[in-house]
Amino acid sequence: MSSPQPDHPVAGIIADIVASRALADRRAAQRDIMEAFARAEESVSALRSAWATVGDEFQVIASDARSALQLTLRVQALLPDSVRLRFGIGLGVINEISTGIDDGEHQGSPIQDGSAWLHARAALDDAESRQGKRDEILTGFRAEDPVLTGSVAQMLTLRDHVLGRMKARERRLFAALLVGDTQQEAARAEGISQAAVSQSLHRSGAMALLDADREDFPC
Repeated sequence: MSSPQPDHPVAGIIADIVASRALADRRAAQRDIMEAFARAEESVSALRSAWATVGDEFQVIASDARSALQLTLRVQALLPDSVRLRFGIGLGVINEISTGIDDGEHQGSPIQDGSAWLHARAALDDAESRQGKRDEILTGFRAEDPVLTGSVAQMLTLRDHVLGRMKARERRLFAALLVGDTQQEAARAEGISQAAVSQSLHRSGAMALLDADREDFPC
């Protein structure tokens, strides 16, 4: 894990627990979130791994926009049904003011500023303000380029739509393939045939998301 370099573009991610006050066990939810981030980072490296901040928020730094999109998708898919996160992804620079207080046992949260965090906060607000009546918007994106911002935001809206309509098993199968399992391995875990896994991936739209996840980012 490394720190962002001044004036070098990275992707800052802010994650906020949706309806956190309604959770029966917020501490368990936070553990589930950190476990989802840890599993996601096994297949997509983060520049700085996720850490909890205040107000039921988490932050993570990805090396670029593509990694940020991949990380947030994996975390969304890996979370239990009872926990939802809303993400703001900001493309820009991050300046580190302090690495955080280290008392010998616990490393405190770093103190940072920069355009990536400003864009991430705006993206989070965008996602919340665009909340639909039927479909939940869970991912926003902001960059200096308004054209890039608009195109990525539209893609994320479609991604959230597909993921939000998956049934529990469809989401588990999707998550398994995202983190590197084969269809055969996912089938064994669910006690179903490989053909049933393939049918589920196509029927739910998961295969289209998997294909998009492998594509290069357009910048």
